[in-house]
Amino acid sequence: MAPQISLDSIDVYDPEVYVAGVPHEQFAVLRAQSPVFHHPDHEQPRGFWTVTRHADVTFVSRNPEIFSSHRQTCFLNEQTPQSLAEQQLMMVNMDPPDHTRLRGLLNRGFTPRSAARLAGKIEAACDVIVDKALATGSGDFVTMCAAELPLVVIAELMGVPHEDRYKLFEWSNRMLAADDPDLSPAPDEGVVAAAEAYAYANELGRTKRACPVDDIVSKLVTPDENGLELTELEFDLFFILLIVAGNETTRNAISGGMQALIDNPEQWERLRADPARMARRAADEMVRWVSPVMAFRRTATRDVELGGQLIRENDKVLMYYTSANFDDEVFENPHAFDIGRDPNPHVGFGGGGPHFCLGRHLALLEIEIMYRALARRVAQVVPTAEPRRLRSNFINGVKEMQVRLVPAD
Repeated sequence: MAPQISLDSIDVYDPEVYVAGVPHEQFAVLRAQSPVFHHPDHEQPRGFWTVTRHADVTFVSRNPEIFSSHRQTCFLNEQTPQSLAEQQLMMVNMDPPDHTRLRGLLNRGFTPRSAARLAGKIEAACDVIVDKALATGSGDFVTMCAAELPLVVIAELMGVPHEDRYKLFEWSNRMLAADDPDLSPAPDEGVVAAAEAYAYANELGRTKRACPVDDIVSKLVTPDENGLELTELEFDLFFILLIVAGNETTRNAISGGMQALIDNPEQWERLRADPARMARRAADEMVRWVSPVMAFRRTATRDVELGGQLIRENDKVLMYYTSANFDDEVFENPHAFDIGRDPNPHVGFGGGGPHFCLGRHLALLEIEIMYRALARRVAQVVPTAEPRRLRSNFINGVKEMQVRLVPAD
């Protein structure tokens, strides 16, 4: 019988905890006993509040006037004064009305219709990716399939030369892997990567301003019908955000989804039996199950009561999507991976409100089309080694997943 987990032994902040997998047992204890829990902080003495229930995560997400993204950014770790000032310029770290203005400019490139226009190119990309993977036969599923698709799509979306797509992969890895020595061996590796991406974005924006073409970059850096456009700085920062958000999250949903299918072979057979009908719901379930971004931070702008606790102004508040997505008050049998789950009101793209994921339609489309292609062409995915997980308390990621692909008849 497993030992009881006491509240005073809870630690869902240490990145090392996540190397073995998401600590679902700890989150279950928090949801049941202390859904808004004052947690010790490894970086500062004041501690922070963990918000673990679906309803509370949604409340925090939808009330930016009480829970600010701007005051101390949305990122979990503490910032230096210089870093804070720089990070606050990014859309993800803005509050309304600044966030509203910037998001309004960006929305034109990320509507469902815009995503649907890319469907044919995503299908063609998936065919090529699966062809190559089957020809190779065995290898790392992350690099063969999961990482390749979002890189191709971002390059297409942004008008980035195809041969430059691996730069995006490298930059995003280095920027987000500060806690993983395999991917970020030097302490300032993320800062260096961000500077390289920033310089690349600046040159890309300059090129598109001079010679606009039919891609999203040209739309964003040239005036719309109302004369509105992104400034040079706004575009450069958005580019950095996009290569991280559009790459890391989709990649980890695809790879984590495959791990879930390997662990639940009956769901793989269910998908293979009817990929055209099941792949979209499977994509949604993969996002719920994986919760690629496990948590975001907010800062209280005033004293407020939440979950029976008094949160003081300027307190650090962490919303744990990876806990909310397993809340049994919302999801029936949440620890069952069910590709037909319906309804599926997960918060894998955020809990609503102004920061609800801009690229969610495109992400779901990518996952859906990739799994349609895999289900039609691959009979079985056989693991050949234990997967290696990212050491991170922020991104739920698989660094490496060695598999053998058995082609369908």
